[in-house]
Amino acid sequence: MVKVAKVATFFAPSPSGWSGFAHEAGEATCSHDRPGRPYNRVMRADRKPIVIYHEHPDWFRPLFAELDRRSLPYVKLDPRAHCYDPGERVSPYSLVFNRMSPSAYLRGGIQGMFHTLGWLAHLDRLRVPTFNGLGAFTYETSKARQLTLLQALNLPYPRARVINHPSRAAAAADGLRFPVVVKANVGGSGAGIVRFDAPEDLARAAAENRLDFGVDHTALVQEFVPARGGHITRVELLGGKFLYAIKVFTPGDTFNLCPADICQRSDGVELTRTACPVDAPKTGLKVEAYTPPDEVIDACEAIVREAEIDVGGIEYMVDDRDGRLVYYDINALSNFVADAVNVIGFDPFARLVDVLDRRSLVGWLPRTPKRQDLSFPDAEVWDAAG
Repeated sequence: MVKVAKVATFFAPSPSGWSGFAHEAGEATCSHDRPGRPYNRVMRADRKPIVIYHEHPDWFRPLFAELDRRSLPYVKLDPRAHCYDPGERVSPYSLVFNRMSPSAYLRGGIQGMFHTLGWLAHLDRLRVPTFNGLGAFTYETSKARQLTLLQALNLPYPRARVINHPSRAAAAADGLRFPVVVKANVGGSGAGIVRFDAPEDLARAAAENRLDFGVDHTALVQEFVPARGGHITRVELLGGKFLYAIKVFTPGDTFNLCPADICQRSDGVELTRTACPVDAPKTGLKVEAYTPPDEVIDACEAIVREAEIDVGGIEYMVDDRDGRLVYYDINALSNFVADAVNVIGFDPFARLVDVLDRRSLVGWLPRTPKRQDLSFPDAEVWDAAG
């Protein structure tokens, strides 16, 4: 029998424009929390709320709409203005869904990135179930660590060197095929990626202090791969299993391939970008549904399993120079494709909320032990499978 509902008070952003969310009743509060406008959400008394921990104002509107449609209890917490008590022994939450983005530093949210690592470790200690928890977030915030994982799995990726000072850039590029890109270790939304067509261009940029290594002062010097067919492929996975895949056709002048920003199908049909502001500029990206070969799906499932990513996207392409398939990005902050029903035939947010709902009821579970043999077959098998 469903118990009588009670009303819990939360706080929404105040008219002054502060973008944080105060803590739900029962969580430790901090002296620096600012009050917002109180609002009421009816909650079932026998269920703790799910936390959606996020900072982007638009990306997750479809998620909130689906949660509201089902009347599931949830609260929003903003990583940019958050507080927790390391001494607390219980949590008022049934599940914490981590949606903190590495690109938050572009929106005034750099403080949330490193704070999140501490809070997720705290939640692990309390055995609070997390979705895209500490393990996933450490990969989301380090492209260098992503390459280490791909190497451990014996999966092909564009050759790269990891550096922490501009003086090492030119030497690091020795032996790599040009063009190369310098890519900030903590990126997101294509941030901090610059292409260099010749060694002297890279050396000059380093000498003139024009290289941006991002918030952790670490960067990749990596071969630039021309994508065969003018597209990359993004594989979305949920609960460790293949959900769908799309080909993203690029205009060639952008590194930001966020699926939520795509405005057209490959046949020219306009897409409704419900996760974007109505006045957002169109990106010129086009997309079409696609089913990768089984060996690619298996590889992507292995990646998210080892990285402890509950929902995420893996991006790969076929190198137009030699037909070699390479994996180049692991996304734990996965934004589903715009207007998904018209692209892939179903609403992925409905399936995501199915999983969140079930996970919030199960409680804390230990992670599945990783496989002992991580490696895939030799790279020669990764031909133009894409």
